[in-house]
Amino acid sequence: MSTSYKLLQKMRNNPRDWRIEQLEVIARHYGITVRKTGGGSHVIFNHRNWVELLSVPSRRPIKAVYIKKFISLIDLLENSDE
Repeated sequence: MSTSYKLLQKMRNNPRDWRIEQLEVIARHYGITVRKTGGGSHVIFNHRNWVELLSVPSRRPIKAVYIKKFISLIDLLENSDE
């Protein structure tokens, strides 16, 4: 089991108190592009199979609503691979 898989499972169980670095680890595992805005306070997640971008504030801790959106986009990627 990879580190990103374990992190994702922990996020599913508890979407509170996560850091942006942990989302970046999972994103890179799934081939998601991570873009930090120049001098801004957000990180943009993008994948070629997604229509929209996901913008997450990089303040700690990240609110649960953003974690849930991130997980749902990962689920879309996993389901599209099948």
